[in-house]
Amino acid sequence: MKKVMVFGSFDPLHKGHRNLFQQAKKQGEYLIVVVARDETIRLLKKHEPSQPEEVRRKRVEEVAEVDSAVLGNPGDKYAIIQQHRPDIICLGYDQSFFVENLQKQLDKFQLPVKIVRLLPHHPDRFKSSKLRKE
Repeated sequence: MKKVMVFGSFDPLHKGHRNLFQQAKKQGEYLIVVVARDETIRLLKKHEPSQPEEVRRKRVEEVAEVDSAVLGNPGDKYAIIQQHRPDIICLGYDQSFFVENLQKQLDKFQLPVKIVRLLPHHPDRFKSSKLRKE
């Protein structure tokens, strides 16, 4: 069974995220979604999450394409990859956090993971930062 992993804050969960899950699910049979911890959002995005991490995780888990929704590791951001050992990691079209050293980390773990950059879905309408401002 081919496992696919995606990452994000999903704050709030919107149609663009659902499209991301649909695209990712087409890459394999089992989709694992890693939901960013509240502290990670504060650190990287410099704002409070609008919903607590467990609420965001549960909402993601309810999406039909998602087989498993897990919270990220607050310390080693790459540990979750080592734990779940996906075959494919799908990145959002605009994903930039923890991407720069991703291939080096995968090589370090000796994980032959394919990295796929997914296509945007109406980024002019469905982007979390834009939706938060409305």
